Amino acid sequence: MLPLLLVLLLALLLFGIGFAVKVLWWVAVAVLVVWLLGFIARPAGSSGRWYRW
Repeated sequence: MLPLLLVLLLALLLFGIGFAVKVLWWVAVAVLVVWLLGFIARPAGSSGRWYRW
């Protein structure tokens, strides 16, 4: 019984890690899109940087 529980726990852990990595990829894509939009749509009179830091 214990090996079966360990295998099920490992499968659940790997599924959770895979899901988290997929979510992080979508977050990275969203941040990249926002950065590109800010880079393209910057104010005309600025020095080229649309962020403060």
